[in-house]
Amino acid sequence: MNSTPTLITKWVKSTYSGGEGGNCVEWAPAYAEAHGTVLVRDSKDQRGPVLMLTPTAFAGLVTLARIHA
Repeated sequence: MNSTPTLITKWVKSTYSGGEGGNCVEWAPAYAEAHGTVLVRDSKDQRGPVLMLTPTAFAGLVTLARIHA
């Protein structure tokens, strides 16, 4: 985990985040496209830690979310 890189332009809420406002995850697709690293954070703590994942690890996270949705 790291602090948020400064080049982030837009965070997008995951479609797998609950609609009740509880478990919300965001990612930065433009950063991922430009740098090859997928950034993920908790939308409730926007100044908090950021996970920096490889595309393969991010795909695994998405698969896990689909299984437990």
